[in-house]
Amino acid sequence: MTEKPLFVPVPDIAEPPVVPPVRRPEPLTVTELSRALKGLVETNFSFVRVRGEISGMKRAGSGHVYFALKDDDSVLDAVCWRGTLSRLSAVPEDGLDVVCTGKLTVYGGRSKYQLTVETLEAAGEGALLKMLEERKRRLEAEGLFAPERKKKIPFLPDVIGVVTSPSGAVIRDILHRLRDRFPCRVLLWPALMQGEGCAEQVAAAVKGFNDLPPEGLQTPSGFIPRPDVLIVARGGGSLEDLMPFNDEKVVRAVAASDIPVISAVGHETDTTLIDYAADLRAPTPTGAAEKAVPVLAELRETVADCVCRLVKASARLTEDRKNILTGLLRGLPSPERMAEEYTQKLDDRSERLVMALKALLETKRSATERLKPPSPALLASNAAATLYKAAFPLDGLMKNALAEKKAAFETAARLLESFSYERVLERGFALVSDKNGAIVSSASVAAALPELTVRFADGKLSAIPNGTKKSKQSRRKNTDGDRQGFLPL
Repeated sequence: MTEKPLFVPVPDIAEPPVVPPVRRPEPLTVTELSRALKGLVETNFSFVRVRGEISGMKRAGSGHVYFALKDDDSVLDAVCWRGTLSRLSAVPEDGLDVVCTGKLTVYGGRSKYQLTVETLEAAGEGALLKMLEERKRRLEAEGLFAPERKKKIPFLPDVIGVVTSPSGAVIRDILHRLRDRFPCRVLLWPALMQGEGCAEQVAAAVKGFNDLPPEGLQTPSGFIPRPDVLIVARGGGSLEDLMPFNDEKVVRAVAASDIPVISAVGHETDTTLIDYAADLRAPTPTGAAEKAVPVLAELRETVADCVCRLVKASARLTEDRKNILTGLLRGLPSPERMAEEYTQKLDDRSERLVMALKALLETKRSATERLKPPSPALLASNAAATLYKAAFPLDGLMKNALAEKKAAFETAARLLESFSYERVLERGFALVSDKNGAIVSSASVAAALPELTVRFADGKLSAIPNGTKKSKQSRRKNTDGDRQGFLPL
């Protein structure tokens, strides 16, 4: 077994080991690094094929088009030069799902990489744009965009309510344009114009303005009047930036507003759903201010022109009426002649009135004298004469009536005589009756009777029907030798 040593020497560390110095690389300038990255990116990604949804498309004054390709997680900037744009098979539009072919380039001026598009093909409608189209159709079916729901913008509003960011350029543009056109009171309701919470704040602002009482609201800080018109304004931006104004809460708040709403979101080419629900759409916030109020200078000129035209029209009308009165005055007689004529008529009427009173008194006097009762002899004589006049035509009428009645009676008697059955008997016919005098017109009835009476024109005979019990005298034959149906009794 080996024994461990009791002492182990420690190496001398008083002198440190020699370390070679580290060489630092020479620093690069920003431009040199940018060029290195540019070469690295453009060399390794000289041809790529990317699919994404177009967003935030802008067309520069030079004709080049700048936009972004995006998916759920990432965004890639892209540029399409003016010469390439005319050869594309599809026109770039926000929300369009496309497949782009090109190369990655680095723009050192902003340290950004971008896709230079050589070809562009439509791959289908973007999910965001499709969602917005479906929401638009659904809200339109509910009637939120109906033209009959839209209210008229007041011509001269006293107070204008603005929903926008208090720190942006939009409110300054609106105030500047209102100051130039028609200065009026502006109430600002601050609200976010993009990002989280923007839709809720805009909807709350529109509802808050509508909740103000019509007579206004007195607060400790001052009196707040109710606006006559609202402006919801925001500057331009990408489709994602404008998405809060496509939110259903904002659209419903604008559609339910009792105060007329002017929508001024984005630029003229940007369209959001509140543009359909608003009562009026303006292409820009400055355009909203122009649509909200008229130009004061133009109104003054118009009023001055109307006053001038009114004065001229009044003067012309007065002159026309004066000419008409002058013409009518020529056709009127002089007042002196009219007074003289009416004085003469008055004298004539006075004279006729006196004569009429005298004639009336004479008429009444004659009528009073006629009211005296006549003598009884005169009354009797008049009554006799009246009776005679009435009786004389009555006697003639009675005689004529009796003669007419007599002639009618004689005619009826002759007619009755001609219709008498005795005339028929004279032509050789006989009348058969029973013992009670009832006429027998049937042989079957006659056979059943015990005795019959036969009447001729010159007398009657009694007979019994043939077949009944015969007396001795009935067994004899008639003088002419023929057996009759009736036997004499």
